[in-house]
Amino acid sequence: MTTVESADTGTVPDEIARKIVLPEGHTDDTTLYEAYRWLRENQPLAQVRVEGYDPLWLVTKHADLMEVEKQPDIFAAGGGEDKGSHNPILQNQAGDEFTKTLTGGSLRILDALPYLDPPEHTTIKDVAFDWFRPANLKKWEDQIRENAKAAVERLIAGPPELDAVQEFCVYFPLRVIMTLFGVPEEDEPRMFALTQDLFGVADPDAMRDDVEALSPEAAAQQFAAAVADFYAYFDVLVENRRAEPRDDLATLIAVAKDESGEYFPKTYAYGWFVAIATAGHDTTASTLAGCLHQLAERPDVLERVKNDLDLIPHLVNESLRIVSPVKQFTRVALRDYEMRGQQIKAGDRLMLLFQSGNRDAEVFDNPDTFDIDRRPNKHIAFGYGPHMCIGQHLAKLEMRVMLEELLPKLARVEVIGEPKLIQTNFVGGLRNLPVRLTLS
Repeated sequence: MTTVESADTGTVPDEIARKIVLPEGHTDDTTLYEAYRWLRENQPLAQVRVEGYDPLWLVTKHADLMEVEKQPDIFAAGGGEDKGSHNPILQNQAGDEFTKTLTGGSLRILDALPYLDPPEHTTIKDVAFDWFRPANLKKWEDQIRENAKAAVERLIAGPPELDAVQEFCVYFPLRVIMTLFGVPEEDEPRMFALTQDLFGVADPDAMRDDVEALSPEAAAQQFAAAVADFYAYFDVLVENRRAEPRDDLATLIAVAKDESGEYFPKTYAYGWFVAIATAGHDTTASTLAGCLHQLAERPDVLERVKNDLDLIPHLVNESLRIVSPVKQFTRVALRDYEMRGQQIKAGDRLMLLFQSGNRDAEVFDNPDTFDIDRRPNKHIAFGYGPHMCIGQHLAKLEMRVMLEELLPKLARVEVIGEPKLIQTNFVGGLRNLPVRLTLS
């Protein structure tokens, strides 16, 4: 067995480093979770070097993830004062070099929250922070429920055998997000395709026709192409909302102004729209699909929740923990820092492994077991600290409402084919889940 030297006296097996860093390592979650567990138990903080990638500290423990994320002044997303010097979304070195050719040397391809550091991050987050508070979202619950009812009615009217991901889970959160934006329903297929382009950058099944699939920079090419297409669409949306404001999220973002009373540059609005349209759609769809998969394997849990819908919030939380659709973000150390007795140097990159943290046995009893009775459930599926997902309450609301509408009508879920995962080391879950539904 070949090994990759870690930063201390130990070693990390090359197969484990590659399993976690490379997108293709994420197509088998059994071996992936085994790799996470090996690291937590043997090298919970280890620097690895995988060919074609920058050296990376693999951060696997729940406590360490929180320690990093609560200190953005030490562990920056976009490079701190040197804006755009760091890419919080892991690409290979060829991909980062390609991105620089498009931006004049910057790795900041989007003016979106994941790329920003305080104080800029705080300023831009405040544009829509209040909108995403539970008190404000409550007024949208009836509309979200109508979308859920329509989705369940279509499901019931269709054949009992289907791909739960491709024919059901992806459409409900997309409809919700696009409705909140005020995007017309006829444009939703375009938004869906672009979302798949953005998060399927490393998946051969989701590669665009205009990208050379086998090139080292293919993922970065597809990401950049999807961003450009999003920009073209959202530019029209921004201009429309500035000319004709409405009571919707798109208007709130489009008409936001800075301290001088001027509109923020449109690229910040694009960044908001891209982040919400993609993360707000794909992560919820992945969690819903993972939830259905768990209910198929545990019919007793399905029956129990059907008989007590007050358990649904716990079902949602455990689904978020077990799926953890945002697998990782990266950070860069702005100064030397000691963690677990090891010396992280200024300029070092860290890969924050949220899926691993959510299966940490020091925090979760029987972490690989799906258990809706976890109290409290301290998952960090939405991250932690300033970069904690602003849309977490919306995602939980969507999941809760959908399950309240769906589960009373569902007697049984059976998996009738091989589930397939998206090939990605960033955001994703099941690509396919063939099931047979038995209705109540």
